[in-house]
Amino acid sequence: MSSAPPNPTPPAAAAAASASWCGILAAQIAKLLFFVHLLAFVILVVFLLVHGFRHRSSTFHANHWFVPLLTSIAASSVASLLVLLLTLRFPRLALKNSLWLSPLLIFGLAFLLLGIGTSQGLAFAVLALILALAEALYACWIVPRLHHAYEVLSASISAAQVPPSTAAYASLTVLAGASYAAFWTLGVGGVAADDDSRFGPLYVVVLLLNLAWTMQVIKYLAHAAVARLAHARLAPWGEIEEGPGQAFWEVTTQALGDVCLGAAVAPAVGAMRGMARGMRAVAGGTDEFLFSCTACCAGVAEGMVTRGNRWGFVHIGAYRKGFAQASWDVWDMFARKGMGRLVDRDITGSFCFMCGTAGGSTAALVAGSWVLALDKQLAGAAAVYAFLLGYYLSRIAMAWPQACVAAYHVVYAENPHNRRLGSSLTDRIRELELSPD
Repeated sequence: MSSAPPNPTPPAAAAAASASWCGILAAQIAKLLFFVHLLAFVILVVFLLVHGFRHRSSTFHANHWFVPLLTSIAASSVASLLVLLLTLRFPRLALKNSLWLSPLLIFGLAFLLLGIGTSQGLAFAVLALILALAEALYACWIVPRLHHAYEVLSASISAAQVPPSTAAYASLTVLAGASYAAFWTLGVGGVAADDDSRFGPLYVVVLLLNLAWTMQVIKYLAHAAVARLAHARLAPWGEIEEGPGQAFWEVTTQALGDVCLGAAVAPAVGAMRGMARGMRAVAGGTDEFLFSCTACCAGVAEGMVTRGNRWGFVHIGAYRKGFAQASWDVWDMFARKGMGRLVDRDITGSFCFMCGTAGGSTAALVAGSWVLALDKQLAGAAAVYAFLLGYYLSRIAMAWPQACVAAYHVVYAENPHNRRLGSSLTDRIRELELSPD
């Protein structure tokens, strides 16, 4: 029997207590800011709606804007739940189809934007073409990793045994996101109605920031709740059969501050780390002047990920840890168990991202083509807004399988000999040691 870990020395205990209090304070501040920003958002939307319709352009017709956008929100909500169902029932089929369907839909959106014939439409069409090409190349590049991705996605969903009644709560989170999105369209509708406003671009930026944080909070609430359920069923000591209602309630009431903090930090850290890895791949082993900061950026990104990563949401849900502490503990376990390269090569996040872009493209095609037939000048903006809303709604739905995969990895890091997990991760670690991809 292994001996208990030694008690921390007084300086270490003081440092741990200080970090704990800092984490609690940061979470409380994040929660307060989140509610304040929601209140400010409601006030801003009401102001923009009233101001926009008092000073609306003679060419703006409310039906030409709101009906297509609201329809696209409904369509993307239904589509996201169907993709979730497909992923839970047929993970291999969902993963395989996302690799070709997402680039194809984005190409279709790019052609729609080109057909608008405006400078705005052309600019967004170029961005869509770049994204579609990048996804297509990525889909070809990750082919060697697909077999492991199939195994882990299937095994994590099957082993987690998340209660079927969780589907009702997943649907409620999508409904919450759709309700927020519908209200959000009122704000951008007010901006579109008053196209002569000097502050229009500023209002749009504020609304987009609000959209990003709010949707991420909804997504990570679902992520932490499902991870809590999955962790309890995957861990060898997790015998408590907690229902999804209690899990969602516990996360919402006990961990909302940490979720709000993580929803703001984790995506930014992930983007920073992805950029650093991209720079490293481009720079290679050269020492060119343009790439002299590659090592510095990579070091900063690696330092940031230890205190802010999406894997930490498993411990937020399971143990009610603070976001920074949960991220640190999980990443430290990954490092100690030699799982760093394993989690770096996990493509579940990419799969969920491609499901999101597919959902966003579907919403954009619905709204963009509809508005194009009614008002050419509004079609570009409507398509872009619909894409963003559809993307976030799809990501909210895909929080379920992503949380199962995250819990699967974290529970393995806690106990690699857990018989409930099978041998998928052990075999993959050995494969990477012998022949890294």
